[in-house]
Amino acid sequence: MVKLLLLLLGVFKFGKLGGTAITMLLSLAVYAASFGWMYAAGFVLLLFCHEMGHFLAARQRGLVVGAPTFIPFVGAWIQLKEQPLDVETEAYVAMAGPLVGTASAAAFYFWGRHAENSLLLAIAYSGFFLNFFNLIPISPLDGGRITAILSPRVWFLGVPLMLGMLLYSPSPLLIAIAIAALPSLAKAWNYDAEAPENIAYYNAPLARKVEYATLYLGLAAYLAVMAHATHNMLATSS
Repeated sequence: MVKLLLLLLGVFKFGKLGGTAITMLLSLAVYAASFGWMYAAGFVLLLFCHEMGHFLAARQRGLVVGAPTFIPFVGAWIQLKEQPLDVETEAYVAMAGPLVGTASAAAFYFWGRHAENSLLLAIAYSGFFLNFFNLIPISPLDGGRITAILSPRVWFLGVPLMLGMLLYSPSPLLIAIAIAALPSLAKAWNYDAEAPENIAYYNAPLARKVEYATLYLGLAAYLAVMAHATHNMLATSS
């Protein structure tokens, strides 16, 4: 298996997507060592689908963006090589990841239900939970970038949720996300809605704000219900 990985790395390392292929294969190997190859393959595929949602949305809006990069037990991300010019574009790119990620998790869920396969349901649960977590309304998570269209001050609603998760299940990743959120919270604290640069960036029509808020809340509710239902199915089958 190690020889196969080395061969694949040699094939991909010189291509335009070499970084994605290498980090994706590395994540696959690390997850496989802990959870098995089948689960690892499904989980990495869900991460890839989520990030490709961001990637395609960014390209659609004319932004220069790098291909996805993976880090085991951290996740994956795309690098925007130029920042959105307005908050609606930021929300559009941010929303695309959870939408595609949720659709991918749902595909595993219905496949698992049809095949009566608990492994497929476990992969689906991971997708539902991770996309739900990513919707916490605090930057740099997708939820923070989506809800910024309402106001950066919405990010303070994510603080008790993040603290609750830290207390319930502390981990280095959660601590790193909390630390990364501090500059954004400071920005939200000092946010001046009348500042010219903020008027230019955060000015979005009310109808657009309602549209994103409705989609955000509906997606969060769906993910919460599906994560809970899938978790119960796995608990019953074990």
